Amino acid sequence: MATTATDDDAAIEELSATLRGELIRPADPAFDDARTVYNGMIDKHPGLIVRCANVADVIAAVTFGRERGLETAIRSGGHSGPGLALVDDGLVIDLSEMTGIRVDPEAETVRVEPGCTWGDVDHATHAFGMATVSGVISTTGVGGLTLGGGHGYLSRKYGLAIDNLVSADVVLADGRLVHASEDENADLFWALRGGGGNFGVVTAFEFQLQPVETVVAGPMFWPIEELETTMRWYREWLPEAPEDVYAFYLTAEVPGDPFPAEIHGEKVCGLLWCYTGPEAEAEAAIQPARDVAEPLFEHVGPMPYPTLQSMFDDLYPPGDQWYWKGDFVAELTDDAIEEHRRFGEVPTPKSTMHLYPIDGAVHRVGADETAWSHRDATWSMVIVGVDPDPAERDRITEWARDYWAALHPHSAGASYINFMMDEGEERIRATYGDNYARLQEVKSKYDPDNFFRVNQNIEPAT
Repeated sequence: MATTATDDDAAIEELSATLRGELIRPADPAFDDARTVYNGMIDKHPGLIVRCANVADVIAAVTFGRERGLETAIRSGGHSGPGLALVDDGLVIDLSEMTGIRVDPEAETVRVEPGCTWGDVDHATHAFGMATVSGVISTTGVGGLTLGGGHGYLSRKYGLAIDNLVSADVVLADGRLVHASEDENADLFWALRGGGGNFGVVTAFEFQLQPVETVVAGPMFWPIEELETTMRWYREWLPEAPEDVYAFYLTAEVPGDPFPAEIHGEKVCGLLWCYTGPEAEAEAAIQPARDVAEPLFEHVGPMPYPTLQSMFDDLYPPGDQWYWKGDFVAELTDDAIEEHRRFGEVPTPKSTMHLYPIDGAVHRVGADETAWSHRDATWSMVIVGVDPDPAERDRITEWARDYWAALHPHSAGASYINFMMDEGEERIRATYGDNYARLQEVKSKYDPDNFFRVNQNIEPAT
């Protein structure tokens, strides 16, 4: 049986003396805040939390956990749906205070520490008229999103976050700090790009930046009764659209402010736009969506890219109950659209379904060039049950599971790793496909004892 992090007071005091960051124990006043993560469903009680200030603290914490056989979780932004940023009784290595960012405007790169959110990155890079690929909520942590692959508003134009990753600094299970890139520890660099937190603690990411400053973006809603018509149009239109055009399909209930009072509570389907091309050509790109069905509401116009990235932040603050399930989708069949029509009316105001486009530039990278293997999928679907009230937990979970079960037979049979709950080894193997065996070999080289296992785990090859 694994020991707990509180077994050896002398060793803990010795660790504390070596740290520049904070060591937090269950009796400390800061403990409850330190163990709180984004998903309000998660209620775990670590034995010890090391809130690292620098790489030296990370090395000390990894060494402490490994030498004592502690179950160890790595926390970056804390957005993991199944709560993989925490562990009961064991050790949490908390990176949230490591928030350094350095933009190199000449090289058009940015170096980011793992405690940063994407809002932090956007703030730093926007000053130079640039951005890199991230997600759709600015409070998401850089670490988890990137290591899982990372798709978002810029993916049709510029690929996945991992396609823009230039290098990474990694603390391995044996406590060594190594650099990973195409030229150095290339096998580790390959595995980091989509393989999750299985291989070490990334203490710095270096990303390629892209020329993104102002985009034409925002929501467009149709009445939910238009779902079948608009989704049939969307499945044909999206893959043929220029890569400057990004629009994810959604089902939702219109929340309160800032939307007009007359549509509050309306069940809708719609698109969330992000157009990166010439502003003068945006209207021509968007008009086909208006032609297929009259929008109930739209608010699409020029805005700074960080404004788009933070658009959902207030709607989805930390602490809500979350349950999600996802799948990759190659084609929206008629049968799949029928299931979307059947389940499309969300059960609570914050619940939703999104179809995120992952074609365009994503398809120009080979399936074996990074750990992310499903380069032929057109969409990454997520079904999300969300509500602030814990009493709604069972209802939103059941809805998400039933909706997913109805659509799974029409999917590619695998999911974006960041859209998985605790779903077992079979789902993880399906997600990595032909890359799984290679990932096991890399795991055997860099973490042969599977120290980093509080994640969507890839066991070492035997």
